[in-house]
Amino acid sequence: MEEVRLKFHPDISQEIKKSYKWYQKQAIGLGDDFLDELEDAYQVISQLPGTWPLFQKGFRRYLLAHFPFSVIYREHDGFIYIVAIMHNSRKPGYWLSRI
Repeated sequence: MEEVRLKFHPDISQEIKKSYKWYQKQAIGLGDDFLDELEDAYQVISQLPGTWPLFQKGFRRYLLAHFPFSVIYREHDGFIYIVAIMHNSRKPGYWLSRI
């Protein structure tokens, strides 16, 4: 199965760092678990990008299983553009300004 290359919006690294630090403060290793689940999500999305339902504005939403976050992405010109790692209950539409 061929993987599609991922591209990330530049603000995503800050989103991830902030959430990682918060989870690490809750329990040592929990931030690492968060990162591991994100990595798994990226791999699955790159292999099967059309699997997850359309969300908004032509973007798809992959829900993490163990954390209240979604990976918001769209396939475009042979790559997958990840626009946000969105917390499911905080400012859900904030990422729309990124498109």
